[in-house]
Amino acid sequence: MTTSLDILTRKVLGELDIQVYRQDLSLYLRISEYLKSRILYRELPEGAPLPSTRTLAGYLGVSRSTAIKAYDLLLLEGLIEVRQGARYRVRRMAPEGLSDYKIPENTVYPGISDKGKAFKENVDLINTTSEEAIAFRPGLPPLDIFPVNQWKNLSNYYWRTIKASSLSYSNSSGVEVLKRNIAGYLNMMRGIRCDHEQIIIVSGSLQSLYLIGNALINRGDRMVLENPTFPNVHSIFRSLEADIVPASTDGEGIRLPEEDVLPSPKLIHITPSGHYPTGIKMSGHRKQELLKWASKHGSIIIENDYEHEVSNWGVKEPSVFSMDPDQRTVFLGTFNRLLHPSIRLGYMIVPHYLLDTVKALQKHSHRFVSPSNQVVMNQFIEKNYLYHHIRNVIEVAEERRELFTEAVRQEFHASFQLREHTTRSLHVLGDISLPVSDQEVIRRFKEKHLTAHAYSKCFIDHPENGLILGYAAVRKPLIPKKVGEMATIYNKMIMEYTDR
Repeated sequence: MTTSLDILTRKVLGELDIQVYRQDLSLYLRISEYLKSRILYRELPEGAPLPSTRTLAGYLGVSRSTAIKAYDLLLLEGLIEVRQGARYRVRRMAPEGLSDYKIPENTVYPGISDKGKAFKENVDLINTTSEEAIAFRPGLPPLDIFPVNQWKNLSNYYWRTIKASSLSYSNSSGVEVLKRNIAGYLNMMRGIRCDHEQIIIVSGSLQSLYLIGNALINRGDRMVLENPTFPNVHSIFRSLEADIVPASTDGEGIRLPEEDVLPSPKLIHITPSGHYPTGIKMSGHRKQELLKWASKHGSIIIENDYEHEVSNWGVKEPSVFSMDPDQRTVFLGTFNRLLHPSIRLGYMIVPHYLLDTVKALQKHSHRFVSPSNQVVMNQFIEKNYLYHHIRNVIEVAEERRELFTEAVRQEFHASFQLREHTTRSLHVLGDISLPVSDQEVIRRFKEKHLTAHAYSKCFIDHPENGLILGYAAVRKPLIPKKVGEMATIYNKMIMEYTDR
């Protein structure tokens, strides 16, 4: 059927893997969302012809009714148009003259706040997202094995049985039955014992950090971060204008400052189950040292257990939270990395002394997470679907990891070497030994709808060069092809460098 497509449309549709793209959506929504993104990115320019519904259906391997529904939605949104007897085309996005409108030069606006400026200045630290670039984005689980039907059935049941009175505002700290189930889940998975009232439901770890930071950090307050760590973490705390003390890591985890840090840090952020991005697991001895250090300095520990289900599967590793006698640890967890990012569900366990403050901040800012998602998640845990899904994620991810690492070693220039991770994770880290910028490599990847994260962005100071690659969301048949595309780009850059 490809002969019926013009070159431009064939190129755009050729980058759509209908079985992988946005698996949280039905087929017609996947098609309409994909075409919408391509139109908004101007890859399908105004006036560009689109294939007929019959041709589109044949090319993508879907029913014609699915293609019709996708086009109907785009017609409703005013993104495409069709005239009787003519082809579908991309519609002009703005009325005549509107795109040429200029704001008068003498227009005056109020100044941006210092905090607003700080967030704007640090936003580049946050890794960019792209709906179409799944290969090889870190932080994604195997999206294609998410139990869509189980989730859909639970969701349908919720909407069939919900009372009108339950559609009003929800408790900002979360639905109680979910909080109780998370408390039981964490006791089973991590040996954590907590009062379910200490649990606050959030949209993800970034929101948790925002709440904790605003609860504790004033401008100039000192805190300790692992160096390297998540770029999003130092982006948040730089934006809150904290005085950040970087702490390097070794084979046992974070290396605590040997000399007294004065003034004492208010916070210390750690990833003990699997340090990001190196994967090093913090030793029990280092955890004890950390707790003593935090007690001495009066600091709060943020234990970011972002992938604990994966890294601790089959291993009984006590959390810092469960070892803490002083209740000075905030525990962060998320379902976004285990199920899929669109679910926007995470949780935090907050020490009692901070609880009312964090709850107040939640009410003032994010209000509450979708109650329907919370109730469905509660049932997902209660019916043991979550446990089975974790097991499937680990099995599938391990198979894909083996294929991915072997393909990288075969295809990439020797200047790029993968590190051996000591713990299970959904990403791998590779070092670039030649002075080729990892951020420039990623920019080149992005041009071909491939992605990775720059290792250099994880550092507060003294950055190192490398790539963080996620492999779990890419199906096995596509891994060799996509690794080959990525290696071609990288190897070409190396040739350009060596030919100078």
